Amino acid sequence: MPKTKKIPMRMCIACREMKPKSEMTRVVKNAEGEIALDVTGKAPGRGAYICSCEGCLKKLTGKRLLNRAFSTNVDLEIYKGVEEDALGER
Repeated sequence: MPKTKKIPMRMCIACREMKPKSEMTRVVKNAEGEIALDVTGKAPGRGAYICSCEGCLKKLTGKRLLNRAFSTNVDLEIYKGVEEDALGER
């Protein structure tokens, strides 16, 4: 019986659904406290994942969910970058 490769799953911070990591956008807070969009998905630091569903993107910005996930104020530019990245994947 051939081994099947396990698909890494992550939880969306907006809808709280588990989805494949490859379908999601990652935002990372590194050791210096800098918050940035992680296009590689491998940057070191605390990560938060968001799916590309329109409702989730609206909820992310409206409720400022990244502020809660990282316990700090996140610049609006980061929110815009996440939205652009998620919408660009479609």
